[in-house]
Amino acid sequence: MEIKMGGNKSVATQEGFSSAWEPREPLPESQEVETKTLPDMNATKGGLVIFTANSNPSCMELGKRIAERLGVDLGKVQVYQEANRETRVQIQESVRGKDVFIIQTVSKDVNTIIMELLIMVYACRTSCARSIIGVIPYFPYSKQCKMRKRGSIVSKLLASMMCKAGLTHLITMDLHQKEIQGFFNIPVDNLRASPFLLQYIQEEIPDYRNAVIVAKSPASAKRAQSFAERLRLGIAVIHGEAQDAESDLVDGRHSPPTVKNMGAIHPSLEIPLLIPKEKPPITVVGDVGGRIAIIVDDIIDDVDSFLAAADTLKERGAYKIFVMATHGILSSDAPRLIEESAIDEVVVTNTIPHEIQKLQCPKIKTVDISMILSEAIRRIHNGESMSYLFRNIGVDD
Repeated sequence: MEIKMGGNKSVATQEGFSSAWEPREPLPESQEVETKTLPDMNATKGGLVIFTANSNPSCMELGKRIAERLGVDLGKVQVYQEANRETRVQIQESVRGKDVFIIQTVSKDVNTIIMELLIMVYACRTSCARSIIGVIPYFPYSKQCKMRKRGSIVSKLLASMMCKAGLTHLITMDLHQKEIQGFFNIPVDNLRASPFLLQYIQEEIPDYRNAVIVAKSPASAKRAQSFAERLRLGIAVIHGEAQDAESDLVDGRHSPPTVKNMGAIHPSLEIPLLIPKEKPPITVVGDVGGRIAIIVDDIIDDVDSFLAAADTLKERGAYKIFVMATHGILSSDAPRLIEESAIDEVVVTNTIPHEIQKLQCPKIKTVDISMILSEAIRRIHNGESMSYLFRNIGVDD
């Protein structure tokens, strides 16, 4: 792949690759990763095979970037849906005794991509692959990792399905809740995109020293604090915005108490009820007047809360507003709403393909994280330690 270097920027020009901002090589803060001269990955430990499990051609870009960095070709596999909408997978090369890495990104049809992944994992298992490692940058259903009324913890169900299918290791990035790692009974490497986003801030945002890192809700304060401490910047927290469905922590079933055993309870005793929450008027804790505001979060999907935060920051005197997130799902009318909003730029990584959204909204920029995924694959295949990729990562990162 031809890479044109200009200062600290690099632009991929190979046909089929979309334009994405790529961090300088080696990895941020790295002294040891060298990607120009790579050994033959198929010459060690019985071989390496990389598959992309997604039948959507637009979702194969990340797999191509990773394979290009490792100096290997993508494995031959056919994934398609039959006339009755059943998913069929046909692996077209031998995987016996090999380390198989299956790269799966999330598209709008999330349930189909899950079935593609499970069937491919099971096919590799029955074909005697030595190990089967899932590379899933955005873990689907990660928002459904807590009990809601009479719902279920879908993330736990999905983790069990993957393990049952035959997955032996998982590589993912910025899980919505780190506790999701505990849902698996296999090793999970939860990589971080923050070094790439921090580097983007330093190199692509002029006068970033005059910026303040903003948490759009108290729940995002730890992530904002991590960014602020690493950039030596101030922090602001927005409090009092309208709650979305995800932040609704109500866990009651709204059912009346059973009457069978009411006689056993003393009539003068009452179970105390929790006082209902009342949202205070919207406030900004921290000074944003005359500064650049950088809102950070892990996922940007429904953008209403980001738009409300941007309007509030404009009212408080911020003259430029950036939004940075690892996973850009950008569902529904998100591109149009962003284009018409007070937000100046939205920066996300390519953990999820969003080329159509970028055509609809030029404000959306992409940071390429294929470098760290490639290095994780190389280290796992060669039996090297993964600790280097987590250097300086704290509990709250």
